[in-house]
Amino acid sequence: MSVVIIKYNAGNIQSVLFALQRSGVNAMVSDDPAEIQAAAKVIFPGVGEASTAMNYLKDRGLDKVITNLIQPVLGICLGMQLLCAHSEENDTSCLNVFDDVLIKRFKPANNHLKVPQVGWNTISGLRGQLFDGVNENSYCYFVHSYYAAENPYSISSTEYGVSYCSAMQKNNFYGVQFHPEKSAAAGKQILENFLSI
Repeated sequence: MSVVIIKYNAGNIQSVLFALQRSGVNAMVSDDPAEIQAAAKVIFPGVGEASTAMNYLKDRGLDKVITNLIQPVLGICLGMQLLCAHSEENDTSCLNVFDDVLIKRFKPANNHLKVPQVGWNTISGLRGQLFDGVNENSYCYFVHSYYAAENPYSISSTEYGVSYCSAMQKNNFYGVQFHPEKSAAAGKQILENFLSI
């Protein structure tokens, strides 16, 4: 099975590669449209800033490549956020795969909640094949200052001052706000579920 991790101006690609290797999958890292389009599965990871990442994608025509993919696609963290309509981070128009979904900055009223959210938190209300064999309220690893509000595409939720969408699905597109590659057994199961779709 050919798996391509999209190479763009955002970090965290190595940890995704290593996580896939632990599951017996050797993925290719590429920003070549033909290689991305030919892959059986595509992973769109990211740690970084929305407008810089979007500019990189547009400069290389990858924005159109991604939105037209018909194979299973998994957006991770910033990758999930860029699949939404718009981000408050530098007022950035995104790919609008998850149409009308807005990315907002955490503004917790509780001073004990730090921004960014860094560390382990639970995922609940799990729905769909991505979460087969994953226990309700499993802990996953998060690092983010922005979040997707609850929306019609939500397939899991997380609480951090507000209840927000921690995973989404629309047709062949999946997105997770947490980092499955850093989320121990639950994350490994989620990645393997994605690869089996």
